[in-house]
Amino acid sequence: MADNDSSSGGAANGTGTSSSSPASEARPRNAASRSSGASRSGAASRGNARASEAAMKKQIAELKREVNRLNRALSEQAEEASDSAQGWYQSAADRASNLYSGAADRASNLYSGASGRASRAASQLRSQAQSVSETVQQNPGTFSTAMLIGGLVGLLAGMAISRTSEPEPDWLHRWRR
Repeated sequence: MADNDSSSGGAANGTGTSSSSPASEARPRNAASRSSGASRSGAASRGNARASEAAMKKQIAELKREVNRLNRALSEQAEEASDSAQGWYQSAADRASNLYSGAADRASNLYSGASGRASRAASQLRSQAQSVSETVQQNPGTFSTAMLIGGLVGLLAGMAISRTSEPEPDWLHRWRR
């Protein structure tokens, strides 16, 4: 941009001629000095560009190495997490299996105990029923007398309860009048 300003000095003024100010005289006006300055600034800018490009490549390479290192670290952590989760799962499965087998054993023991008690109770009821049946067969008169007395006692108890609990119904009074 500085090259354009110095080469078009008069055109920028609008006069078409170069001005003879002391500031413009201090600047070199010949073509050789302009081209050597431009080549020096171009070479310097190309050198700076190459240096910045090399620095960027170096930074990119460092970043790639860092990303690879982070990927490896994440992979290792994921593998460790997977291993620990698998261990927890296996442990939980073992505990559940142990609990299930323990519950099954307890249920089996309870069933066998209840079955034994039920069979003993059934045999005892059978023997008592058989003894009652034999007694009734041997003494039919005693059995029928006991049944008759039990029925009468039940009837009298029912009548006594009904008399004391409620008064006579209203519909009974209508028919007595």
